[in-house]
Amino acid sequence: MLKTESLCQYFGDVKAVDGINLHVRKNEVTVIMGGSGSGKTTLLRLLAGLEAPTSGSILFAGEDLAKVSRKRLYELRMRVGMVFQYSALLNSLTVFENVAFPLHEHTKLDESVIQTMVTMKLEQVGLRGFEYMMPSQLSGGMAKRVAFARALAMDPEVVFFDEPTSGLDPISAGVVSSLIHETTTKARMTSVVVTHDVKAGLSIADHVILLWQGQIIAEGKPNSIKTSDDPRVQQFIEGRPNGPIPFSRSQTAYIDDLMHKPGCVRMR
Repeated sequence: MLKTESLCQYFGDVKAVDGINLHVRKNEVTVIMGGSGSGKTTLLRLLAGLEAPTSGSILFAGEDLAKVSRKRLYELRMRVGMVFQYSALLNSLTVFENVAFPLHEHTKLDESVIQTMVTMKLEQVGLRGFEYMMPSQLSGGMAKRVAFARALAMDPEVVFFDEPTSGLDPISAGVVSSLIHETTTKARMTSVVVTHDVKAGLSIADHVILLWQGQIIAEGKPNSIKTSDDPRVQQFIEGRPNGPIPFSRSQTAYIDDLMHKPGCVRMR
């Protein structure tokens, strides 16, 4: 479904994504994990066509997203859905209007058909009957499920999830995780999930990719990740503060910055 070759994304001297080669298999849940600053969200945005890479290729259904025209990129985006970390619901619209939004924008379907489709999507996420509530009236878990329903509105082939369980209580996180796994199976779609939630990620994944400093350090089935003998992998899975993955990613010597090394910004 998705494939990258030597994919890179640099922000100045920072290598957010550094020469990544990966395959996202069709009709499976691929989970991309890593600590803060590992490059996982940048990678997700590249895969979704939301950013252009510095170099390398992103093949979606055989077409390179880095080379297609803007018009064609928009056409390909119609085949994917996106669930953002903070849901990104439109606060001035009701739950129904949020889910119906892509259908109104990208189709010419009769309103009665849209009504039926929105009802079906809200049923999928367990929120039928909440159509006329506003986003401000929803809990965090409910907002995530509305965002999921909106992502499903166009019956996409691929759905991208950016930290879907972030900020949720354990029960809500479990509900969202189960929805991702069940919907992927029943709808025969492909899901790409970015998360730092080890428990949730390993529980729903068919394939796991673990990043560190913009590079893949491990990938495979959840069990192979759990039993990896790479100390970086074990440190991340166990959440240990000390290990080969350092807390600081500073590229300069601390004493040089304190002594106002040339090129540094001086405080006044």
